[in-house]
Amino acid sequence: MKNYTITVNGNVYDVTVEEGASTGAAPAAAPKAAPKAAPKAAPAAAKSSGGAGSVKIEAGAAGKVFKIEKNVGDSVKKGDAVLIIEAMKMEIPQVAPQDGTVASIDVAVGDACEAGQVLATLN
Repeated sequence: MKNYTITVNGNVYDVTVEEGASTGAAPAAAPKAAPKAAPKAAPAAAKSSGGAGSVKIEAGAAGKVFKIEKNVGDSVKKGDAVLIIEAMKMEIPQVAPQDGTVASIDVAVGDACEAGQVLATLN
């Protein structure tokens, strides 16, 4: 068996492929190689291990997390893009409302978000 991690349109999949025995019926062995979606490992790494900060960055619209611009511990100035959401084919930066340090990133790339949902926090 071989394990692969594949990213398709920002979605991460862990795929296990089994090597079939050579029995002369190669087409029958093909269904064994079906990929299965695995839980994303990236969200846990993107979230902070400590407590959340006191300043919240909330989604301005319902959409999907497109890109994370800053990491936990990064300093930001008022107006800096912390992450970008995609809504109706538009990329909408979610910006720091004040100067501070990123305390937590509470979403991962590809996650759906609702308007008003806390996406990140600052100290």
